[in-house]
Amino acid sequence: MKKDFLLLTVALPLLIASPSYAVESEIEQRNTNKSTEVISDIPSLSEIELPATNAELLSQQSVPIQVNPEETQPEAEQTPSDDADISIEAIAEPDNLPQSTPTYVIDREEIKKQGAASLADILKRMPGFAINDVGHGADIHTGTYYRGASINQSVFLINGRQINTNVNIYHGGTDLNSIPVEAIERVELYSGTASALFGSSAFGGVVNIITKEGYGKPKLSASAEFGSLSLNNQQVTYGGSSDKVKYNFSFERFFTDNRYRVPVGAANRDEQGFLSNADTATSTYFGSIGVDLNQKNSLNLDVTALSSRRGLIYFGFPLQRDRLDHDGLNIGLSWKTRLGNGESSNLTTSIGYNQDYFSTYGPTGSFYRTGALDTQQLTARVDHEWKITANNKLRWGLDLKNTDLTGDVLSTNPSNIAKNETEDRSLFNTALFAVNTWNISDNFLIDLGLRQTFDSQFGNYLNPSVGLRYAVTPLIAVRGSWAGAQRNPGLDQLYVYDTVHGWEPNPDLRPETGSTWSAGIDVNFSQNLIGQFTYFGSSIGDRLGVIAGKWANIGLVDTNSLEAALQLKIATGWSTFLNYTYTDSQIKTGTEKGLQLGLIPYSVLQTGVGYENSGWQANLYVTYNSGARRSIFANSNDKPTDFAPSFVNLDLSGRIPLTSNLGLTVYLENLLDEQYERVNRIYSPGFTFRLGLNANF
Repeated sequence: MKKDFLLLTVALPLLIASPSYAVESEIEQRNTNKSTEVISDIPSLSEIELPATNAELLSQQSVPIQVNPEETQPEAEQTPSDDADISIEAIAEPDNLPQSTPTYVIDREEIKKQGAASLADILKRMPGFAINDVGHGADIHTGTYYRGASINQSVFLINGRQINTNVNIYHGGTDLNSIPVEAIERVELYSGTASALFGSSAFGGVVNIITKEGYGKPKLSASAEFGSLSLNNQQVTYGGSSDKVKYNFSFERFFTDNRYRVPVGAANRDEQGFLSNADTATSTYFGSIGVDLNQKNSLNLDVTALSSRRGLIYFGFPLQRDRLDHDGLNIGLSWKTRLGNGESSNLTTSIGYNQDYFSTYGPTGSFYRTGALDTQQLTARVDHEWKITANNKLRWGLDLKNTDLTGDVLSTNPSNIAKNETEDRSLFNTALFAVNTWNISDNFLIDLGLRQTFDSQFGNYLNPSVGLRYAVTPLIAVRGSWAGAQRNPGLDQLYVYDTVHGWEPNPDLRPETGSTWSAGIDVNFSQNLIGQFTYFGSSIGDRLGVIAGKWANIGLVDTNSLEAALQLKIATGWSTFLNYTYTDSQIKTGTEKGLQLGLIPYSVLQTGVGYENSGWQANLYVTYNSGARRSIFANSNDKPTDFAPSFVNLDLSGRIPLTSNLGLTVYLENLLDEQYERVNRIYSPGFTFRLGLNANF
């Protein structure tokens, strides 16, 4: 599989030279109050001024802010121009984040162009991600990885507030279908020193979902979509502002049966030759209300609710028939205040409540089993950004988190009756965090971070981090980062028997510990061509896994990888992008020593070209996947060294304006109609289509 990396290494210079594979990045910098801060062209989590709309990649020079005086809405709400990119933005951090590692951003315009139906759809085109979902709305059981780390080894946030709970078993992982796509303003991806701000478990990175706020006159948006596999999806959003109040409300209903023919030997293939038990039905609700109390204080309340019913797919034989119910509720209240005079000191205080209820149930022959995990979490956070001097900025604060887990296990199988139980467990976690940024000169900055954690289950531990960025010239910058990390086992892995897989808990589990690092270069090849190249790695000791049906610390996994993000603007209305990731996650101990970590492909490449003009859109996306090692619940005929074959996928999306307020959307997916193996004998559906109407009132 390493040959994929060698081939693509040769191909990359050709891709850079070709205008059909990369687009210009909108990388913004400005000099705020004569400092050398690097920020993005979008609002950050804290209150910031309207950013510049045009800037150079690495220039330390001040750039005038360009604002249309007739525009009454913030830039995030402006209608995109004809030359808007289709691309994932690889840009510098917002001004309240460490600047030694890049932040990748995908905004709502690109989300619409992709036809994303879930957060998983959004993330799959971002650098570093390998997402093994099968079919639209597929369950979270099939695996998501970022930079060689599993989904639960990354931190997921909504508006800067963590939504991961202390649940880690596969059917209790972070659900990437739990937030209405229509409610998402943009998705930001952090790494490096930023992990000190949001959690020590960020071996992969930090995913921050920023939700929409209402602006201007009240507006109603609605869409209806139908397609292959009995898919139907309806969304409605109502938002606006009145005086000092901003509001936005969204609802999404989604269903697909995901029933299609699969080859002989496929997992979850029923007697008629169809993929079975893969249907998904979800209803998601979102609402936010923001109030500007005065010029220095504002309050914001956001609520997200999920009701989900779906079949479980896993990689085993015989046929899997278990069902999964997932209900979630997330509530957050934040108070932002500017301290003193000017913008040098901002304080954000937030409290949150998060509940995840997972229930799996199903027959096993003549017997029946159920398993429920009910996690409730209360959080509080105090976050202070303080510009101490023109060249020194400190961000520090306190995190509090109390987690309660109720696990209820029942099986009618006589051999498992002794394991029937109800577990009630609690965990209290406190953390102090700080990241200090020094601008040593106009061209050189250093980020130093610390996160001190006090955990009622695993004691006290310190995770340091460091990052640097140096602009060699106005067109080239080098950067690097290192961060220590610790991810604790979930309460379910410690205490709750998993009836679906038959996995026993282990109260003697140790935390996963290790570090992550990166080194990269940002290059402005020309006015229209931007490139970011990153080497990243991690070393995770005491990694958690299952041995002989019981959770255990299985050993050490080392990851070494390369990541490239290229963007090119061809001409007005035309744009292209390319993201490529090579990931070598090698198991260093145990019976699988020397093998690639299962389910993670060596190579993933995403590229696309798009055109937009006067409401018309057309976007072609190409995906290459080198195939992943079969490893979990594999067919008895498979070897542990077997890989799924590589595949290429083409998707075409477009929009046709019918009136000024009504548009027809078309999504044609898997144009080659190849029924490739996604992972471990689970196959894609081949060619599918979606047709929809969207309207604004």
